[in-house]
Amino acid sequence: MNTPTDPPTHNSSVQAPDHDRGGLFRTADGTSHLTTFLLVCCLFCLSGLCNGMIDVLNKHFQNTLHVSKAQSALVQGFWYGGYFLLALPAGLFARRYGYRGGILLGLTIITIGCVCFVPVTRIVGSQATVFSVFLLALALVACGFTFIETIANPYATVLGAPNAGVARINLAQSCNAVGWIFGPLLGGSFILSKTGEVNTSNASLYIPYLIVAGIVAVLIVAFVFAPVPELHVKDADLTVANGRIARPLIKERHLVWAIASQFLYCAAQTGIFSFFINYVKDPGSMPALPSGIAGWLPSNMKYLEGGAWHITEYCASAMLSLAFIFFTVGRFSGSALLRFAPAHRVLGIYAMCNVVLMLLIFLGLGWISVAALILSFFFMSIMYPTHFALAIHGLGERTKLGSSWMVTAVVGGAVMPMLMGWLADHSSMRVGFLMPLGCFVCIMLYGFGWQRLYRADVGVSRVPS
Repeated sequence: MNTPTDPPTHNSSVQAPDHDRGGLFRTADGTSHLTTFLLVCCLFCLSGLCNGMIDVLNKHFQNTLHVSKAQSALVQGFWYGGYFLLALPAGLFARRYGYRGGILLGLTIITIGCVCFVPVTRIVGSQATVFSVFLLALALVACGFTFIETIANPYATVLGAPNAGVARINLAQSCNAVGWIFGPLLGGSFILSKTGEVNTSNASLYIPYLIVAGIVAVLIVAFVFAPVPELHVKDADLTVANGRIARPLIKERHLVWAIASQFLYCAAQTGIFSFFINYVKDPGSMPALPSGIAGWLPSNMKYLEGGAWHITEYCASAMLSLAFIFFTVGRFSGSALLRFAPAHRVLGIYAMCNVVLMLLIFLGLGWISVAALILSFFFMSIMYPTHFALAIHGLGERTKLGSSWMVTAVVGGAVMPMLMGWLADHSSMRVGFLMPLGCFVCIMLYGFGWQRLYRADVGVSRVPS
């Protein structure tokens, strides 16, 4: 049996004693939690679907309400702001009423928020008024997802052997990526233009949200009757000078710096996702379509102007879905990779790759930059769940509270994209990508430095690699 002072014998960044090991979905007592895990995966898929849908709203509101790029980033500001405001209350609610209670409350709030889109699309008023009401409806949906994110992430880490927690949360978050593939397609089908003329109406915006409300209703029924056991993890041997365990979370440096790094990751991810369509529709970034590719594309994805073929906004949303396919492949391959490779090193290497790709995007190299933008989704894929697993590792009974603090880091997605939009408004869209470039530099430093931080927290000379 390994102890914190033994040399590491496995490459996982989360190592467990032999008697704690089970299967990927089986705990030490022999109970299989595969059914529960699959239901949790459905929550992640739903979250990805709705997150993918909001990424087409930036360009849409720029067209229909004539807001600037920086102002359109308020979509993400209100969405992720809801996560920030309710993350800690959601964690406290889950501690009192359990995983099932928190999940059911979150799903109920999501349903109410989605139904609100029906009257919102019928409001007549100034552009500022209409935009504000849309933002409030989005914030309500986001509040429901706050409960889902706060609970589902740590829950995925305990539904099986502790030493497979990183792989399990990445596998669950892979379903989040699957949902993200279909989000832009669902939203884009109803609101983005399929010709050279832009869509200036919000009349059909409620339709995709009613579809989501129907999906959520089915999940509510499933979680009422499905097994949702209250599983807990043991406190790690985190000793301090006076020999006490479970010291204040503020002193867990591997958690505190994870929150900061996650803040920057959410900023980079949200900025890239939000302004993807702006970048590929920017005449200064997106080159004309080669005739061969134009001939292959359907008529609703291209239009002829000035003797050259260009992509429609609907095609841009389809390209975003293509990028999310790379994101999904990265999640599934990352789940397999993290069974064998140290999670913190994978995080550092992936962040370093994205630093290079953001630089290529900034340079404006035509199709090379477009390809770099799509490829960046692959290397972002494992970052959010891996941050989570590295942050809550060793927290024991404090896992739910630590998870709540990690969810507050999502506020990076509420604040920083407005900076990215401001840079784009005052210079160009490619200059805006300097913001995620700086974020990935900091994430790279956290990934490569995590082991040193965790070693300092547990107070031993060796920690699992």
